[in-house]
Order: sequence, then structure tokens, then C-alpha cells
Amino acid sequence: MNEIHEGFKILVMKGSRGRVVITYGTFDLLHQGHINLLRRARELGDYLIVGVTSESYDLQRGKLNVRQPLSERIKNVERTGLADLIIVEEYEGQKIEDIERYNVDIFAIGSDWKGKFDYLKDFAEVVYLERTRGISSTDLRGYLKLGIIGTGRIAQRFINEAKYVSGVLVEWVYHPNEEKAKAFAQKFELSVGTGNLSEFFSEVDAIYIATPHHTHYEYISKGLQANKHVLAEKPMVLSHNQAKELFALAYERKKVLLEAIKTAFAPSFRRIIGLARSRRVGQIVHVDATFTKLISEGRELDPTQAGGSVTELGSYVLLPTVKLLGTNIKASFLSKRGPTGVDIWTRITSLTEGKAATGRVGIGVKEEGDLVIGGTTGYIYVPAPWWKPKCFEIRREDPSQNETYCDVFAGDGLRYELAHFAQLIQQGRIESHLLRPEESIAIAGVIEQFLLGKNVSWL
Repeated sequence: MNEIHEGFKILVMKGSRGRVVITYGTFDLLHQGHINLLRRARELGDYLIVGVTSESYDLQRGKLNVRQPLSERIKNVERTGLADLIIVEEYEGQKIEDIERYNVDIFAIGSDWKGKFDYLKDFAEVVYLERTRGISSTDLRGYLKLGIIGTGRIAQRFINEAKYVSGVLVEWVYHPNEEKAKAFAQKFELSVGTGNLSEFFSEVDAIYIATPHHTHYEYISKGLQANKHVLAEKPMVLSHNQAKELFALAYERKKVLLEAIKTAFAPSFRRIIGLARSRRVGQIVHVDATFTKLISEGRELDPTQAGGSVTELGSYVLLPTVKLLGTNIKASFLSKRGPTGVDIWTRITSLTEGKAATGRVGIGVKEEGDLVIGGTTGYIYVPAPWWKPKCFEIRREDPSQNETYCDVFAGDGLRYELAHFAQLIQQGRIESHLLRPEESIAIAGVIEQFLLGKNVSWL
């Protein structure tokens, strides 16, 4: 490494350095796509500098599930023979310093980051390099090949978040309308967009289901029967028996079935639940969670697509309930209907032995979106938006005894559920301790109770 660095110094001193190109990446599980990108970057100039991200910087920027240590990733880049100089990227803002330090002419990066690094145009030419599509399976040992079912808003956010999860390749999308699938694939530079479900299943190891709520059961069932691991958007299904049946099928097929309630996998929420269970605020007596947003149109207001506040947001407010009160829940509801007939606001009251929870959800009514976990010696307070938790407080009778905790919550948070999903598969585990099957089954049961009108009062 020192010899390469000295060679760069000599090149600059001679005044014949030519065009210097710099690129960056994690380069975990190096495959042909990485090599092709490095080759394209090198072809842009005469001297290529490659920045490899450190473990600490990967955590800071929300890059998850990196499986190879920094030393091994550097060696893999070195073995390609394409880098004249390899450096380590250790902090945000280093790119500008590196460009100035090494008199860089061109900053090159994969086209999946298009637009993100335009701010560097003040310091060097910025080139977004075309990604390699359709990499062969032999080039992807150790990678989870994941396909998306659905092309809506959440699927689009998922694509952007997946870039931050190492060891996962998303190149396939399915929609029953093949034109929509192909348009989505073209927009996000995926290899395959198809309306043929069998063809889609043949290409992937696992699927992410991002379709309207009432379609989840069918897609999960077909995915498991095709021996695919399944990550399904919340609510996973709309009935207790459907959830129970699907987890039994997943267990029989030895496949992971995970409900994508992103909050469950966020670092700060995991700490909140751990501290509450550790009786840091005494015995838990009451949990109060609120999640509301204002929606004026779309499937959320459509009763034929299982729209409404409870189906759309109930999974979130029920999450701390099942984590802290258990799954044997007696629920009742107070709701208000909107013009389309779906509930635009609902208060869910849950009771277990000696404990209670209140969850308020709304798609047509706005409230403060915080979380309060009340105990016999204090309470945990998580400010809005608590479902994207960063900082929270343990508050006591004596304010001088209060404690504040903060964790990273990167991006939209979908990367946390995907990283955990991938880790379960890599480790050969089929059940998550962060969101257990019985907890998802209980959440589905409460939603079903509401849809059936049991213990529901209307304003």
C-alpha cells in the first residue's frame, strides 16, 4: 500500500499525472458488477483511486449487514489490479477532502446513486457509471437474490433503502400488469420486470411483498409454496387464522416469513423495549402510542382494498403493545367513519392481566405522534415520530434523574427490516426474536376483530 501511495506522489511531482479518477464503495462480497464498475471508472482517466468504507463509517451512514472486514475488502479490490491507490473512507465529508488532496479530476460512482453526489460538481467532474445487470449466479455466491412484488410507493422506497444492505441483490420485480413491471424495472435499472409469477419465482431466493393489504395472503402463500423466503409489508394479513396458517407453512418449508413493521427492527426501538422489559421504569402498567397522518386520496380510503386507519397504521401502535403486554389481548375500539366508509380515526384499547394499552391511529385526523410507556417508578417518552425512533428519555419523579438515549435511524428505516431478514436467512434461522410469529398473529387477530365489527363503537 505504501509503495502505491509513493508511486502517486512521484506521478504528481513529475507533472504527468494525467486524469485522476476516484470512486468509493463498501465492496463487500466483491462480484463482477463491482469489477465492471472499477473497470469503467479506470477507463475514464489515467490513474484510479478507490476509497473503501471503514466499518465505523458504514454504521454511521446506515450501511448494514456488511459481512467482510475492511482488510479483506481492501485485498479483494487490490486483487482486481484496477486500483492505483486504495484509501479508506472514514467519515462524512471526506470525499471533498480527498478530491482536493489528490487533485482529482473525475468522481465516478454507480448510476444507482444518480443525483446524490451532484454537490461534488463544484470540486470535480461527476460521472454516474451504468450498473451491470443480469450478473450470473456464480458471480453472486453469498448474495441473497430478492425480488419485489408490487410497484407502488413503498416498493420505490424499498429499492432506495436496499442499496444500504450488503449481501442483498434486488434485480427483479413482478406486477400482474407486465407493462408496469417493465416500467418500474427500467426506472430503477433492474434486470427483469415481469408479469409472469412463475418466471419471477424461478429467478429469486426471496420476495418482498409490497402490494395492497388484501392481496398479501395469496402472494405469501404462493411464495412459500414456491420455497421462497418472504418479507411481507404490514399488515401481513387481515386475520388470525391466515397468519397462523402461513407461519405453519413457513415452518414446514423451513423458510423465513417476516412481517415488515420497520420500527420493530430499528436500533432505538430495540433499546426502548429492552429497557422497559428490564424494569428501568418499574413494572409496566400502560402503553400509549399514536400514529396519524392526513390522506386525501388513494387506496388507504378505498374499502374494497381494505382501507382505513386500523389496517393502514394499526400494526405500528399494536407493536409496543404485543412486545410489552403480551399476545393475549382483549381489544375494544372507538372509531369515526369518513366519507368513503372506512375509519379515519380509531382508538384501540387493549387489556391484559394488570396492564393496559391505548393506540390511536388516523388517516383523516391529526394528533401528536408520540409513545409513552408508563411504569411504577417512571416512564419512557419517545417523541414524534416514535415509529422512526432516534432519541428518547427515561423520565422520573425527580427530573434530575432523567436519562436521554439516542441511536441512529437512517433513511426511511426499511433497511433495518431487510438487513434482519437477510441475516436470518444467512444464519439458517426461520424465526425472528425481534418480531415473533405469535406477535404478528396477535396483531392480525386484533385487526380482524375490528374488521368484523367486534367491540367497535362509532362516533
